[in-house]
Amino acid sequence: MDAKEKALKAVALLEEAYPEAICSLTYSDPLQLLIATRLAAQCTDKRVNMVTPGLFEKFGSAQAFADADVAAVEECIKSCGLYKTKARDIVAMCRMLCEEYGGEVPDSIEELVRLPGVGRKTANLVVGDIFGKPAVVVDTHCIRITGRLGFHQTKDAGKIERLLRELLPPEKSNDFCHRLVLHGRAVCDARKPLCDSCCLNGICDTCQKNTPEPS
Repeated sequence: MDAKEKALKAVALLEEAYPEAICSLTYSDPLQLLIATRLAAQCTDKRVNMVTPGLFEKFGSAQAFADADVAAVEECIKSCGLYKTKARDIVAMCRMLCEEYGGEVPDSIEELVRLPGVGRKTANLVVGDIFGKPAVVVDTHCIRITGRLGFHQTKDAGKIERLLRELLPPEKSNDFCHRLVLHGRAVCDARKPLCDSCCLNGICDTCQKNTPEPS
């Protein structure tokens, strides 16, 4: 099968294995998802979900974050790692939201990546989950699994995003990426993938290479 056929097969297999394609970050509005995703860089979603309730209770709006002392935000997010940089970015992004967007989170990738600390991964997650637009969230799970499947041999997130946009049905792409996260955590581990129990093993280049020929 060609790459597009394999992509459609992978979509179908993951849909069957993980019927609910959900973001593992807890949020109740676009700003909360934007900030939670920034906090999740080099930090587990589980840890972020422990930190954000207190953070959002203390700073309940973009204006509250914009007016905040960076040190006060740092104190709330210390356990997330890289907290000084993250706190600075959160305050700066909220100031820009207030100054240029009326305190509202914009609905396009092009506008979102203008915000301090926001890259394409975060922007794609927000436009996909909040605004329902086609999105390709290229995180470590996506890079690893799509590489093992044989779609590419690169770690360049931008190249992978462009490739997957060509291969995936737009209406399926966002949920496909969520399912890759679930699959990466449950089965396709970075160090020790459980190939024997993997729903994708029949179309996975890496699995085929590592499976000995029958004698």
